[in-house]
Amino acid sequence: MQAMVVGGVTLHYRDEGPQDAPALVFSNSLGTDFRIWDRLLPLLPAGWRVIRYDTRGHGLSEAPAHRWSMDDLGDELGGLLDGLGVRGAVICGLSIGGMIAQTLAARRPDLVRALILCDTAAKIGDAALWNARIEAVERDGIAAISGPILQRWFSARFHAHRPEELALWRAMLTRTPVSGYVGCSAAIRDADLTEATARLRPPTLAVVGAEDGATPPALVEATARLIPGARFSVIDGAGHLPCIEQPAALAALIGDFLGDLPA
Repeated sequence: MQAMVVGGVTLHYRDEGPQDAPALVFSNSLGTDFRIWDRLLPLLPAGWRVIRYDTRGHGLSEAPAHRWSMDDLGDELGGLLDGLGVRGAVICGLSIGGMIAQTLAARRPDLVRALILCDTAAKIGDAALWNARIEAVERDGIAAISGPILQRWFSARFHAHRPEELALWRAMLTRTPVSGYVGCSAAIRDADLTEATARLRPPTLAVVGAEDGATPPALVEATARLIPGARFSVIDGAGHLPCIEQPAALAALIGDFLGDLPA
């Protein structure tokens, strides 16, 4: 296991591949940890330094007692990369991870060579939605709302044909610390990155599952349109987590994008 204290918070991360290679960094979604990328990584082009980490309050990373903002999460990823001596990385973020990626690119452009925005947006939901979810989780726990969340996460086919695996993802979701889930939910609620994202200029790939019930294709496409020259693709047969349902399709899009980046 690898751990680093960034801004007083202990983060769990994994740093693999040649240390002198260009870095490809992954940021996970709400209610998951960095294992969501396991199926994708073997399908990606060789020759990259691959860094994954658990967002604070998720996986094995620490959940601070105080609340935090999206700026805090962006700065935290920046601190991790500073500690690892990384500059000019390609940042791939899913859902809240994509918001963290946008925030990092706006606040620390020296760290970001390109963006891969998976099933995310500059603004996700409204205050009423997130306040209701926070209240439900604080009152009854994550398990009480896990059914609707999993419906948004995965396609109808996944639910019908992969029930054993679905149970494992439910376990990951429900074992997320309540303080971590609530803290990140509040950060999403309070974040509107529209103006900052519209000023971004790194090469960008935006992708979304066709059956994503959390950040539908139209929402992700609208965010892609904020960034000049951004690519946008929809992945059939996937919900909110295409890295799990359709890793080969996502890997092909990422591979093409990485291959076209300027040296």
